[in-house]
Amino acid sequence: MDIKGIINLKEFFKAVLQCKGEVELITGDGDKLNLRSTLCQYIAITQMFDDDNNIEWELSLSEPSDYEILKPFIVRK
Repeated sequence: MDIKGIINLKEFFKAVLQCKGEVELITGDGDKLNLRSTLCQYIAITQMFDDDNNIEWELSLSEPSDYEILKPFIVRK
């Protein structure tokens, strides 16, 4: 799903750890960031706060039911 941003990153990353499946953030360049990885979380944060406001993001969930866990934190396009 295409997303515009994430609200409350700290709580979002806590919610990611509650998900049953894989949660990946895919950048406009096609890079896949496994959001269970702390290193990938830091990379995602730095890219989100980059000066370029036209960044395209896609959130990929291997378990569709995990969307309900993450939904309160996602700003959709």
